Amino acid sequence: MINWDDFEKIEIRSGTILEVTDFPKAKKPAYQLRIDFGPLGIKNSSAQITHHYTKEQLINKQVIAVVNFPPKQIANFFSECLVLGIYDENNQVILLQPDKPVRNGQRIG
Repeated sequence: MINWDDFEKIEIRSGTILEVTDFPKAKKPAYQLRIDFGPLGIKNSSAQITHHYTKEQLINKQVIAVVNFPPKQIANFFSECLVLGIYDENNQVILLQPDKPVRNGQRIG
């Protein structure tokens, strides 16, 4: 179990995907994302979401991400946030996203 103070340490924010590129050096199929988090700036993320989404479908899509993890090096790329999703029955990620437009950088709670 965690307590409320533990949960409040996690910065979960809304952002909009600006750019999507293939990530051929990743061990599992993935995209490299550039995500606008408003006042928090633009952050990079590696996301294994190629099964359900094309690059074109992801441009301007709003997502939910943890933004206060330290950067994680994946091959030659530094992932600066963790885009959140739900695993389907085949262990493929379906993105969490707001059902209405929100400002980039809004805190999730």
